[in-house]
Amino acid sequence: MGDILFLAHRIPYPPDRGDKIRGFHILKYLSQRKRVHLIAFADDEKDLKRKGGLARYTGNRAIVWRSKGQAVAGMQALMLHKPVSLTAFDNSQLRAEVDNLLARHAIDTIFVFSSQMAQYVPQRTRQKVIMDFVDMDSAKFAAYARSARGPVGWMLGREARLLQQHERAVAARADASLFVSEAEAQLFRERTGSERVHVVENGIDTEQFDPQASFKRVDVMGSLIVFTGQMDYRPNIEGVTWFVETILPHIRLAHPDARFAIVGRNPTDAVKALGKHPGVTVTGEVADVRGWLAAAAVVVAPLKLARGIQNKVLEGMAMARPVVASEAAATGIDHGGTIRVGSTVGEIAEAVNELLSDRVKAAELGAAARRQVQQRYSWEARLAPLDGLLGLKPPRRSAA
Repeated sequence: MGDILFLAHRIPYPPDRGDKIRGFHILKYLSQRKRVHLIAFADDEKDLKRKGGLARYTGNRAIVWRSKGQAVAGMQALMLHKPVSLTAFDNSQLRAEVDNLLARHAIDTIFVFSSQMAQYVPQRTRQKVIMDFVDMDSAKFAAYARSARGPVGWMLGREARLLQQHERAVAARADASLFVSEAEAQLFRERTGSERVHVVENGIDTEQFDPQASFKRVDVMGSLIVFTGQMDYRPNIEGVTWFVETILPHIRLAHPDARFAIVGRNPTDAVKALGKHPGVTVTGEVADVRGWLAAAAVVVAPLKLARGIQNKVLEGMAMARPVVASEAAATGIDHGGTIRVGSTVGEIAEAVNELLSDRVKAAELGAAARRQVQQRYSWEARLAPLDGLLGLKPPRRSAA
């Protein structure tokens, strides 16, 4: 039995954003069953110093700095007739790390996290290849293209088309292609004709995200509405902009003390500018989002474009907060009616207003949401399909 090589487009540590959370828990799960070697990119200087945090889960670890700018990646993409998503992650040092590790270690499985990393799998490989697409990225770019015009619209349409060709080719080579929800998996099957497509859902650590856990509390005035997320990510930017400019005014008419906190690292200038609106706070990076979630009267996820299962929704549910989500953000989540879902400005504003007006009902909804994620979304249960796909044996349990 050989080892596993885990390739990731971003070091999966610390698990403090969507892709890192999923990557970390999969890596941890696999490491309990076999020896895992990690090769990953870092695009944050702090992450270059964090690979030690994965020592208990990995054998060898190589973290490569990804410094290529979008302009260079774009020019290379045009010259090579490739999607920018691939040229942006093309790196000779990382390719050498992969070749070296495969030459020195008995690897029987290559686990590829994110389609950008599939370019590092040797063309003629003896290893089993598991491709975790997570979401169908080409569909995301196609959605962007439909709302864009001129050269930007052309580039986005080109990216969607070439990336779908890449996804189809990768899936044809892989022993299994993974997606975070059945909706994403079915979309992929329909658009690419691919087989060997499987669903491995996201989970949530309900011991960490527990309103009774130990963390620093946040003191706030008024009825707090909270959004959490990476704030240089386009769907998050569009979502909070929509909420601040069109939904929040309706809420503040009914609840003048309502405040909206945008909690997340790397807010763009456009996001920072939202802090000038009445009742809006842009926090930037915080040490622990749990304090803000615990202080929230309502957690919102007003995303217009969302793919797969949203960790921000699961986290709000696990913290026993009443959650109001757009239809896009709620898609793929088996919430059992324990969150409120709306598709229009009026529906979302009405749901938030109702919960701010009836705190007893809001508390009951939050408690039900926490029970739902405890029963449905533990990481151990969500990742169990990997055992069959990779031919793994569950770890031995010590006798009680």
